[in-house]
Amino acid sequence: MTLWRTVNIGIAAVIMIVGLSSAVWAGDARLELSKDSTLETVLKHKTLRVGFSTFKPWAMKDKDGQFIGFEIDVAKRLASEMGVEVRFIPTKWDGIIPALLTGKFDIIIGGMGITPQRNLKVNFSDPYEFTGMAIVANKAVAPDKSSLKEFNMASTKVSVRLGTTAEKAAKNFLPKADIRKFSDEAASIQELLNGKVACLIASNPLPANLVKKYPEKLYLPLQSDFTQEPIGFAVRKGDPDFLNFLNNWIKVTNAQGWLEARFNYWFKTDDWKSLVE
Repeated sequence: MTLWRTVNIGIAAVIMIVGLSSAVWAGDARLELSKDSTLETVLKHKTLRVGFSTFKPWAMKDKDGQFIGFEIDVAKRLASEMGVEVRFIPTKWDGIIPALLTGKFDIIIGGMGITPQRNLKVNFSDPYEFTGMAIVANKAVAPDKSSLKEFNMASTKVSVRLGTTAEKAAKNFLPKADIRKFSDEAASIQELLNGKVACLIASNPLPANLVKKYPEKLYLPLQSDFTQEPIGFAVRKGDPDFLNFLNNWIKVTNAQGWLEARFNYWFKTDDWKSLVE
C-alpha cells in the first residue's frame, strides 16, 4: 500500500467517524428538544393550562360563575382530544403575553389576533377563525355619522380596550381622534353608554350586540366590519412539536366543520344569551 493510499483511507475513516458522531448528536438534540416541548409537559401533568381574558362571546362567566363562550368550547375540546384536563387561568389582556412567557400557563386561547408585533414575542398557530373590527356610536354624542372619516377628529373621544387590536385599529384608522384606553371591557362600554366618548371600537359581535341591547342609545355607523383579522393560538417560541400538533388539530377540526358550527352558535345566534343575562 502506497503512502498516498494510506493517507486517503485515513481521511475517509475520519470523515466517517465525524459523520456518525454528528448524526448521533443531532438525534440526541432532537430527543432533548422533544422532551422540553410544552406538549410533553401537558401530557405528563395531564393538564392543559389556558390563559385568556373575558370578551363576549369569546369567553365570559355564566349566571353560575362558570366560564362559557367560543374559546372555552375550543379549549375544552382541545384538552379532551389530548386526553388531559383543562385549567382556565383568567388574565388581564394587557399582561397576557408576559404571563405566557413566564410560564403562568401553556397556551393563550383568547381570540388573539395574529399581528407581526405579537409574533416577535410568541409563535402563533395557523388561524382557526377570523374576526373584524366594527364601530358603535352614541346617538346623543355623535349622531348621524356613516364613515370613519367623520370620527377622525381631535374633538372625538374613542373608547377601546387596552392592548387589543381594537386599540391599534383606532390609532391606524382614527389617528386624529382622542383615544381613551381601558383595561377591561365593561369600563370601555360604560364610557360609551354614559356619553363620555362618541364611539367604541371593538371586534364584532360586541358592537352589534350592544346596539341590540341599547337601541335607544347606540347605533352602527358602518354597515360592515372595517378590518379582518386572523385568530390563532399563541405559544412560547422554540416549540415546533406543540405548534405542529396545534396546526394539525386545527386542520382536522376545521375539516369536520366543528369550529364553524361553534363560531356560528356563539357569534350568529342569541341562543346563549339566557345563560348570562
